[in-house]
Amino acid sequence: MNFQDLVDSMAAMTCVVSVEVLDDGSCGPVRIVTGNESYIATIERPAAGQDMLTQKFVPNSEYTRYLTRDLNFEDFCYRSAVQKKCLHSYAHPERIDVWFNMTFLPLDADDGNLRYCIYTMEIDREPNAERLSSVTDRLAGQVLANAIRLRSARDFKLAMGDVIKDVREVCKAEYACIMLMDGDSRTCSLLCEDIEEGSNLKSLESIIDEEFYEIAESWEDTIAGSNCLIAKNAQDMEVVRSRNPRWFESLTSSSVESIVLFPLKLHGDLLGYMWATNFAPEDSATIKEALELATLGLAAEISNYQLLGQLKVLSSKDMLTGVRNRNEMNNRLSALEGDCDSPIGVVYADLNGLKTVNDKEGHNAGDLLLKNGAKALLKAFTADEVFRAGGDEFVVIVPGISQDELAHRVETVRQAAHDADGVEFAIGYCVASDGAAIRAALIEADARMYEDKRAYYDAHPEKDRRAR
Repeated sequence: MNFQDLVDSMAAMTCVVSVEVLDDGSCGPVRIVTGNESYIATIERPAAGQDMLTQKFVPNSEYTRYLTRDLNFEDFCYRSAVQKKCLHSYAHPERIDVWFNMTFLPLDADDGNLRYCIYTMEIDREPNAERLSSVTDRLAGQVLANAIRLRSARDFKLAMGDVIKDVREVCKAEYACIMLMDGDSRTCSLLCEDIEEGSNLKSLESIIDEEFYEIAESWEDTIAGSNCLIAKNAQDMEVVRSRNPRWFESLTSSSVESIVLFPLKLHGDLLGYMWATNFAPEDSATIKEALELATLGLAAEISNYQLLGQLKVLSSKDMLTGVRNRNEMNNRLSALEGDCDSPIGVVYADLNGLKTVNDKEGHNAGDLLLKNGAKALLKAFTADEVFRAGGDEFVVIVPGISQDELAHRVETVRQAAHDADGVEFAIGYCVASDGAAIRAALIEADARMYEDKRAYYDAHPEKDRRAR
């Protein structure tokens, strides 16, 4: 068969690929035998941002002469050339910012231990919706069902638990999960996971620690420019070992024999990863297609979930000091008014001298004083208990506390303020017998705070702006 005439007859970018079958039947070296002019141009005259490892095409060279090794590409070539399957994939590799519409067609040209297929590709600068939707009805239906489930769910994390269970079952895997990453805090968090009944694999919760972010950060290099990592057998896992020995040791020590790992990205931003371990290797093609489509939809839903979480934080937190804001304080008071079973402690803490600091040193110094004041309060109370009521005034609300315990915590605040630079509080506190008495307790605490403030300014008249 004249391979050159064959590829030259194709209008699209086309090459002939050879796959060497090893003695044990596994995939050996994969070579680009020859290509038509438009295919060779992608190597020798690539567009900006699409550079190859070398820009000289040499017939019958291993494809790794031009590209970093890609287990997904090898798998498609093997299944087409050796198993004689007609295959299609539409994917966005990380190494090049384009979408590839790829077709693999087997050739009846076996030569000893060499098998052949045609590889044809088209390039889209932007994703093509029609090509993205060209999946089986079953997979398309599942993606739609997941979207409806998540949009209608009252508890997003609970609904995601059902989704990841479906993912694990599609993969016929022992374990599946979605892990989120926060680049600012360099932390990882488990969103959802599902473990097959009877499996000895551990929950990710027991593995994530402060150092786990470094491992997760290394996965981008392990994927090596592809859009995912699928290591379906010992041969593929050796590639993982060579690229990432630390992670490989972690996987094997946890009895992981195969893994499929997909980054969750939206508009180029990495949100986290979805992966499944110990899956059915014979279904790797279906698994890739299913998870490829699933990650596109899930990334958008997870981004919306995170945005809502950020908006909730913005609506409930005082952004200067980091404690809760006045709106949250009012919500908390309203919720506690119906509590008739336990005492509720309230504290008014007002920063002395804030106006003087603002006048003499500027608002930056005043802002620092407020931040240090909040830190002093957090030495004795939790972030859920401290509220900035406005200006220089903080309120603390503590359900289920005794008068003695509240007095002890107030003294802790006074000591923390004394140790801080320039922080001096006027403090008043009171314990309500129950929620019905909380408003009266607030009034009493406020009055005691002003008594404390008057005593402070009587002792330090130079700091009393009103006197000046």
